[in-house]
Amino acid sequence: MKTIVVTGAAQGLGLATASLLARRDYRVILLDLKPLDAQVDGLRGAGGQAEGLSGDISSETFVQHLAEWIAQEYGAADGLVNNAGISHIAPAEDTTAAQWQRVMNINLFGPFLLCRYLGAQMLQKRQGSIVNVASVAGLAGVSHRSAYNASKHGLIGLTHTLAAEWGGRGVRVNAVCPGWIKTEMDVADQGSGAYSDADIINRVPMARFAKADDVAEAIGFLIDAERSGFINGVSLPVDGGWMADASWESLRVRTRT
Repeated sequence: MKTIVVTGAAQGLGLATASLLARRDYRVILLDLKPLDAQVDGLRGAGGQAEGLSGDISSETFVQHLAEWIAQEYGAADGLVNNAGISHIAPAEDTTAAQWQRVMNINLFGPFLLCRYLGAQMLQKRQGSIVNVASVAGLAGVSHRSAYNASKHGLIGLTHTLAAEWGGRGVRVNAVCPGWIKTEMDVADQGSGAYSDADIINRVPMARFAKADDVAEAIGFLIDAERSGFINGVSLPVDGGWMADASWESLRVRTRT
């Protein structure tokens, strides 16, 4: 049984991904700052193999402990989904150094640490798959998200670099780039008044938010070497056509009637 680590797994996309992988007979290790007992019990109750660890992925000490524990219990990780992330909405000129650094720590430095330590295990056995959860904000700019955009652009850059370094040694590294998903983070962002449902729906050619399961399916595809074994270094938009559509809003909405 292959062992896959999923970060930010207490809720939202991370939990949807962990659930999908557990249903597909992977052993799933859930990571989050929050307690994970209920989530792990739920996956086990549905017949899955699951473990949970709470900790800070931007702490090298925690990530080293995780890697040592996985090596002792399971030999090595077979896959990694770097999903944990935080949002910050503010004009660039109002974003403090501390706010910027916090976003970078969780969204970029943490994934680097996990790739470094768990990727080393995969390289030793010359087999593994890593999927980094970036964003359409890693492919283009979104106003009032300077730190978030930069972190996701950086994550795509890390994806490309590791794919180049590690592909010939049996470890594939890819990214998914979701559009807006209806998750707890979206509810918090909307609560700040930053945007409305209509802002997103009118922008997306498919006229809806993404679902967590939409993105989880893409992650599951990229993790699975039998289905995506020659895909390496891609940044796959899962955005309902967001990045493809340069139309203005009135034209896009008018074509739906």
